Amino acid sequence: MHLRLLRLLSLPLLSLSQQIPLMDNPLAESPPIHTKPTLSDLLTIEPTASIFYAYARELELSARFADSGDMLTVFAPTNKAVMALARKPHQGPNRPSDDGITITEEEFDNLSKKNVENWVSAHILPESPISFDTRDHPTLLHHKSITFKPISKNDGNDPAWSRVTLDDGVRIIGMKEASNGVLYMIDGSISYN
Repeated sequence: MHLRLLRLLSLPLLSLSQQIPLMDNPLAESPPIHTKPTLSDLLTIEPTASIFYAYARELELSARFADSGDMLTVFAPTNKAVMALARKPHQGPNRPSDDGITITEEEFDNLSKKNVENWVSAHILPESPISFDTRDHPTLLHHKSITFKPISKNDGNDPAWSRVTLDDGVRIIGMKEASNGVLYMIDGSISYN
């Protein structure tokens, strides 16, 4: 019995002597420290952009929101702006013709996914920071650019993003900086057809 008790008491001592302290371990790497959240973090905690982010998370390109090496500018429509759309992002910008053609469920799902990808891509610029000049700023959607127009009544004291509108008079209503870009909240949706 005494021998068994002695063995049990000596186990912690043996395991302590075999442990390597983390401070002295050259193989242990410390994780990178970010002073700002990523775009993914901001979109996760931004309640007014939850519908936009729900659509974006369905796509492979959403991985770019967490990539600290990929600088993006995201124009996220508010939930109110998405709900006000006559045709939701998965439906596409144009009503299909009513010519009696039917498609399979798989074709419908693929078309819906492509519509969502086009809509989300039209709201993302592959660069950050950006200037709010009047030149065209290409989006992730091929052949789609965003143009900024100065607001006529501004005193020049507000941030540059608040002194412009986007296509179709869409206003930028908020801005948050991320470690991998900038998130702008907008009060409308960017058309992409």
